[in-house]
Order: sequence, then C-alpha cells, then structure tokens
Amino acid sequence: MRRVVAVILDGLRRDFVRPDTTPHLARFKERCQWFAAHRSMAPSVTRVCSSSFATGCLPMRHEVEGNTLALVEDGRFAVHDVGQPGFFAHKRRVTGRSLAAPTLAERLHNHGGAVLFSNVSPGAAYAHDPDGHGFVYHRAGSFGPGGKPVAPERALGIGPDITGDRIMAERFVAETLTAHEPAFALIWLGHPDTTQHAVPLGSPEHLAALKSADEHVALVIDAVDRLRAAGDDVLLLVGSDHGHQTVHSVVDVEAETAKLGYADAITANDLIIVPNGTSVLVYASEAGRPLVPQLTERLAAQPWVGEVLAGSALARIGQTERRGLALFLSLTADHEVNAFGVPGRSYAAKPRGGKADRLGCGQHGGLGTYEQSPVLAIEGSGFTAGAAVDHPSSLIDIAPTVLCHLDLPSNGMDGRSLQNPPAMELFR
Repeated sequence: MRRVVAVILDGLRRDFVRPDTTPHLARFKERCQWFAAHRSMAPSVTRVCSSSFATGCLPMRHEVEGNTLALVEDGRFAVHDVGQPGFFAHKRRVTGRSLAAPTLAERLHNHGGAVLFSNVSPGAAYAHDPDGHGFVYHRAGSFGPGGKPVAPERALGIGPDITGDRIMAERFVAETLTAHEPAFALIWLGHPDTTQHAVPLGSPEHLAALKSADEHVALVIDAVDRLRAAGDDVLLLVGSDHGHQTVHSVVDVEAETAKLGYADAITANDLIIVPNGTSVLVYASEAGRPLVPQLTERLAAQPWVGEVLAGSALARIGQTERRGLALFLSLTADHEVNAFGVPGRSYAAKPRGGKADRLGCGQHGGLGTYEQSPVLAIEGSGFTAGAAVDHPSSLIDIAPTVLCHLDLPSNGMDGRSLQNPPAMELFR
C-alpha cells in the first residue's frame, strides 16, 4: 500500500546535520533527496509552521500569523497564546473557524486517515487537526475522529523532555507504523527545540540532545525500511520547521515603542505589540492606522530592527493586513559566533506573560539566516537518492507532496508538490 511517514525534529537547523552531531541523519542524507534551500515561515515559529505544514497554505490563508497573535473580539484586539490547549476552540467561537484552510487530516479523512504524535505545545499539535478528522496524540490530551478523547489507557502520558520524545517515538513505531496503517503518519519531536531554548547552541547539553533526537529518528527510519521490505510504497520525509539563532540581547519592544511617542496609542489598544521570539507582530486598530507610516520609519531606524514590512509588503512573507496586522518586524541578526563557535546571533523581543527571555540560548521567529534554515530530506517514489537540490522549497510544499504520493488532489494550496520542482518561491 502507499503510505507517507513524516518525522519533524522541532528546531533543527540544517548545518547541524553532520556525522559528528547527528550520525543517523547524516547517513540518511546520503540516501535521500536533500533540499539545500528549504525555508521556514514568517514568523519562523512552530504554531505558524504547523498550520502551514498541515494546510499547505501561507499564514494569510490559514489565519494563524504567530505563536502569539491578536484577534478582534467585541471591537477590540485581544492577544492570545496559540500554544494553549483551548486556543482553536476559542478561535472557532470568535471567528467561525479554527483554520481557514483544510488540513491534511481533513483531506485524508476518507482516504486512509491521518495519525499525529506530537511533543511540542498543545496548540502546535492541535493545529494539524483542530476539527477532529483523524487522531492526535499529545500529553495535554489525545483525540480521535470527532474530537472525542481516546480511552485513558491510549492517551499519550509523557513529559516534554527527551525521555518523553523517546517514549513517543517507540510507541509511534510500535502502533502507528506497525499495528495500524494510516495513509499519513506524522511524529513531531519536541527536541532539539526545547533543549535549545534552555542551553547555549553548541554546548555539551545541546549536542547530547541532538544525539538523542537523532536516535529517535533512526527508530522511524528503521521501521520504514521494514515496511518497504514487506512491500509497502512508503514516502519518508524527515525535516524540521525552523532553525535557531543565539540571543545576544533582549529588547522590550512595547516599552521602546512607547518611548518613540506611542504610549497613548498602546494604552488605548490602538497599537498592539505582540512578540514572537526574534520577530514582532504589530496590530493597529482603525484609529491606529494613521500612525503606522511614521511608526514604520521610527522603528526601521532602531539598531535592533533588521527589517520592517508593512501594508502590501506583508505578502512577501505570506502575511496580510486584512485582520489588523500592520507591521512585521524581523529583529537584527548577524553571523557572529557564540561562546561555542556556533554562528548566528539575534536580538529577541521580551516575551509577554513573564516567559523566559532565552538570553544566551536559542530562539527563532525572524528572517535570520539560521532560523530560516530548516531541514528537509525526502526518500521514496519521485525523489532521487543521493541528490541535493537547491531550488526553493518551504513548509507549504509538504502537504501537496504528501497528497501527490497518495494520488490525491492538492487544489487550493499555496505550495506545490516537490516530486515536480516548484516554480514558486515563498518570499517573492
């Protein structure tokens, strides 16, 4: 039978796939087709990436524009953490829909089904199937078709640590790849991302996490090899959603924007500053819109702002101003090395709600070289073993690639199947 198996190592940047850091992945790279120009989304954060992965659509289409975003509720902007377990149910109540584009789980509901195991934030996991078309297993709650909770003994009772990833990988192999036969099976590992947020890139703790994550991928690769030996036509995708940069300085963007002369507009909810790691989303009410041109100029002059996109320019990164987004800020990044010789540093925006600053550790969200260097390696029908291609690809190309292997249409998606080199670029 035709099947697709996908493994995502959250936060793995491309230059860490080497024999000394990830030996199993390095060997897999030699036998797969390697995508050397693969890109993340903007912002390069997991909840946006998950939504784009699941729908094959840009944020302007699926309507999740950040890990943290603002929704208009009762005529005012309300800021929400998309990672919370109940976010999509709340968004459905407020806007009438969870995502504005169908997911792979929805498209495959009557075509072999989809099963997802995830150890990232609940919201990022549920983005793959917010309306209950397949199976989603997560430590915050595991659900089957119709959004019904699975039996307690079937729930995914793990922690967010590396041990949790290991237990999840073993169960994914034993159940989803061996005992069951879904058309699409996805495992989204929480590491190295979770580790990278807590320790410096290149540190002994980080390298140990890379080795563990690499071993978890090897479990899946070996299982797929067994499926193929038994006669299944399996397309295997191994990748990541974004990379990481080292945070060398943290900026309170809301406070700095207030100092530029916009304190009253912020207090009045006419300008809403929403940090997303090494990027920031700025929303504006109707009353705040006239302030945006001058605000753009003043922010662009700040040393911690690398790029500002406003208005129609938001389309360059797959975003839109239709729901109130006025500005996208990618904070300044460089190629300097950290204490462990790892290149790529960035400013980061001070997060909301008292979350950790990540100073000296890994972070992502912007357009920096390394956060925009995720992994993609594909093996199976339509791909050339041992080849490396440098035509542009991004996360929106995954879903159409899955559907192409399963001989199903991908109408309505922004991405294109990678079995045929895409003519489009994400950043046009």
